[in-house]
Amino acid sequence: MFSNLRRVVTGNDASGKSLITFDGAPPASYEMGAGGLYELWDSAGNSLNSQDKLDRGLGKVVLGPQSGGVKFRYFAIAPTPEGISNDELNKMFAKVFGDINAADDRVDVTRHPGMHKTKTLDYIILLKGTAKLILDNDETDLKPFDVVVQRSTNHAWVCTSQDPALFIAVLIATEVDI
Repeated sequence: MFSNLRRVVTGNDASGKSLITFDGAPPASYEMGAGGLYELWDSAGNSLNSQDKLDRGLGKVVLGPQSGGVKFRYFAIAPTPEGISNDELNKMFAKVFGDINAADDRVDVTRHPGMHKTKTLDYIILLKGTAKLILDNDETDLKPFDVVVQRSTNHAWVCTSQDPALFIAVLIATEVDI
């Protein structure tokens, strides 16, 4: 869908000189029609080795990082198909969240079938399109370059533009007090 997504990952050679380790499209994705998750990097909670040739963007796409880890990704939300019932949306989101190991994150879908709550602190920027952020007791419209600091709250994203809304996100695993 988004053929222009590019990721440049730097590193060091054996003598400590900097170089480009990876340059190209995100190496793993989970496509959901015109939307999806596009992995850039997953720290996996490991220490940094800049000579490492392991591509930490590869692997099965899962929603959140492991304990102590950080995920960095693009994500795209497609417009809701015309005429789709709430029951069909609920089944679709149940499948998607199951596929990305996040079925347990769907704690209360009363306001929207895409509602979910992760144990993460997320920094999210809308890059393209428009969207609505839905919370249990609130909602707001977003436009390009709006920033959301998502603090482990139940939420859903809805695309309000004709083309998919494209975001960039950093998800940091955290202990949640409430």
